[in-house]
Amino acid sequence: MTIAETTDQREETLFDRVGGHATFRSLIGTFFTEVRKDPELAALYPADDWAGAEQRLLLFFEQYWGGPVTYSRTRGAPMLKMRHMPYKVTPTMAARWAACMDTALDAIEVDADDRLLMADHVARACQYLINADD
Repeated sequence: MTIAETTDQREETLFDRVGGHATFRSLIGTFFTEVRKDPELAALYPADDWAGAEQRLLLFFEQYWGGPVTYSRTRGAPMLKMRHMPYKVTPTMAARWAACMDTALDAIEVDADDRLLMADHVARACQYLINADD
């Protein structure tokens, strides 16, 4: 087997399986639609940079699930905990964020197992980012 043959046999990622960029664009767009409906959650986002926040989350999710590494190339290592430290992330706010993402996950058509993987990641990440009490 040559190096070229090995390279061509790249493992399919969740990013690929669920439909790539178009699916993640839809997911994140729906998520931010839901966030805007929650005034307290929306207040955590910079009012003058909704498009930037949406783009950053899109790039992060795409990279995390095996898509392009544009997030790291443009922003450096994700450093999820450090990037969220300036914001008060309470258990209630984390649950509300997760609920918005859950609604967004319901809006995309993906295999049940892939949806479960994504929802589990969101739930664990939300718990990890809690840095304040209610």
